[in-house]
Amino acid sequence: MRNTTMLTDLYQLTMMQGLYLAGKDSQEAVFDRFYRTNPCNGGYSIVAGLEHVIEYIKNIKFTNDDIEYLRGLTIFGEEFLDYLKKFRFTGDIWAIPEGTVVFPGEPLLRVHAKKNEALFIETALSMFLNHESLIATKASRVRWAAKDDFLMEFGLRRAQGTDAALYGARAAVIGGFNATSDVLAGKLFGIPVVGTMAHSWVMSFDNELAAFREYAKRYPDNALLLVDTYDTIGSGVPNAIKVFTEMKAAGVLKRYGIRLDSGDLAYLSKAARTMLDEAGFIGATITASNDLDEHLIADLKLQEAKISSWGVGTKLITSEGCSALGGVYKMAAEIGTETIPKMKISNNVEKITNPGIKKVFRIYDKKSGKIRADIITLADEEIGTTDDLALMDPTHSWKRMTLPRGSFTVQELLVPIFRNGECVYNQPDLLAIQQYAKEQLLTLWDEYRRLVNPHVMKIDLSDKLYDLKKELIFCTAQKQTSL
Repeated sequence: MRNTTMLTDLYQLTMMQGLYLAGKDSQEAVFDRFYRTNPCNGGYSIVAGLEHVIEYIKNIKFTNDDIEYLRGLTIFGEEFLDYLKKFRFTGDIWAIPEGTVVFPGEPLLRVHAKKNEALFIETALSMFLNHESLIATKASRVRWAAKDDFLMEFGLRRAQGTDAALYGARAAVIGGFNATSDVLAGKLFGIPVVGTMAHSWVMSFDNELAAFREYAKRYPDNALLLVDTYDTIGSGVPNAIKVFTEMKAAGVLKRYGIRLDSGDLAYLSKAARTMLDEAGFIGATITASNDLDEHLIADLKLQEAKISSWGVGTKLITSEGCSALGGVYKMAAEIGTETIPKMKISNNVEKITNPGIKKVFRIYDKKSGKIRADIITLADEEIGTTDDLALMDPTHSWKRMTLPRGSFTVQELLVPIFRNGECVYNQPDLLAIQQYAKEQLLTLWDEYRRLVNPHVMKIDLSDKLYDLKKELIFCTAQKQTSL
């Protein structure tokens, strides 16, 4: 296993050295990790990457080579380098489990640790959660467009690096994909692997029919033939039908079909479907690839394309249209003899953070099981179901509603992951996370899942948190005015 301890920004280490020399490194603090805007102009995100975070936190250790490299930068003193030799994460982490549907502004992960420990882990955990949540969310949008069709992750060759390919494939499965072409991802994460043939296979034989016959001979249990190398309707589909006919006569026709990788996929799939059905091969699947994304698949569905299996690559693994999930990591409190809430003030209202140690509660409609709202509270608060629940938009305070008691249920979202540096979380396997994500998505009303102009989820602050935020904004403004 690679030692990725040094996967951090330089300023984390320079700040840590400064705090250490100032005697502030052991001061405890609380940090929140959240994001401000849903990716892809969507109505939600899906949490992914927690397994990667756990693996990283467990294995933090500066090696001798790491220390020598840092010494060579000539900006770190020997006292601090000795400190790093013994450095481990000893704090507490709470997080929202992978596969959970989440919304902007909510603490997805809360760190309670010595300040140097909390600072050090920021870069890596932000990268893991930002990237993998982005791909899982993109994948869930493709799943929404494809309905119940078979989805294959084909992004390996277009991914932006090894980890992006491997963990992107894992995130795609969380988002609803069935399989991947990435063999290493299949090995590491237990994902079903799939594949057919390339155009180079077809061109390696004297003619298309010979190429199809040889492939069917070698792989009779998965005779999926690529029919667009020369002429999809003029030769590709007719030659595929000839091979299927021969396989049927030999009694070896099992899983079979064609793949389209170019041209007008709606027209070609409908024409191919007619040809296959008329030849008696109604069981033949039609698979499509070629720069697909959720919007193109949705359009092809509207055109009644006869495609039931989709290979989605570049636009999934790179999340085309949204290159990054803007997750941030901000201090929320300092812990000493008393807890001091902290918040970032900004001229941009959306960048003002929520202070204090917080929890997130999800409010479900009791009858339908759908999400009505989320409420962010301070850590000492609870949300009950025995009284009416008043909700208010914290940005537009005139937007209010009341849920009658008995009409809703409540779930707390953040769960313990690390206690005193030890992992206390029982990480589910990937298929369990995928199933959980599927169930989570069913708690969204359709208007939050639509691809264009989705509805905005109600995210409320408790009265206690709202008042604290107003008080700190006022006090900060007064302090700045008096300077």
